[in-house]
Amino acid sequence: MKNFLIALGVLVAVVVLGVLYVTGLYNGLVNQQQAVDAQWAQVQNVYQRRADLVPNLVATVSGAANFEKSTLTEVTEARASVGKVQIGGNAAPDAAQLAEFEKAQGALSSALSRLLVVVERYPDLKATTGFRDLQAQLEGTENRIAVERGRFNETAQAYNSAIKRVPAVFFAAAFGFKEKAYFTAAPGAEKPPQVQFDFSKKETGKP
Repeated sequence: MKNFLIALGVLVAVVVLGVLYVTGLYNGLVNQQQAVDAQWAQVQNVYQRRADLVPNLVATVSGAANFEKSTLTEVTEARASVGKVQIGGNAAPDAAQLAEFEKAQGALSSALSRLLVVVERYPDLKATTGFRDLQAQLEGTENRIAVERGRFNETAQAYNSAIKRVPAVFFAAAFGFKEKAYFTAAPGAEKPPQVQFDFSKKETGKP
């Protein structure tokens, strides 16, 4: 009987230690998952900051005489498309959602770049304080976007590695821990994208 009680005690101790270990591992994965979601929220914040700058930029530029209206329309429509991309909840998106998000944001980036190329043909507009302030804010926002995207990928990589390591890999999927998608660079892009305001002299055409 004594030996049975000892064996039972050892078994209970092993089970308790096992539960505590798995619980600690689970909580660690939860913390890493929350870190990814928090970084995703920061990514959204900087993209929203850019979207919030667009109406002021369009309003400032549209005040220039004979400014190309089609360019302004393209920027406005691209911003509207960004607003239509819905990602449910506060969690980081899956691969399909992230691809849709990147596509919309990429269209806005392209439209803004074209707008700024056209602005080069309007020296009086470029000289205004309001436009110069918007240039500086937009440039700063593009830099923030690049930084926060990089941080998101780093956080997602740490989480993805954690759920694939032993022993987490044996139960992560069962507990709902799924791999997070990464931001991807555009083909041929080795550096973070930045808005450039000093354009080539080749842009000499008349509006």
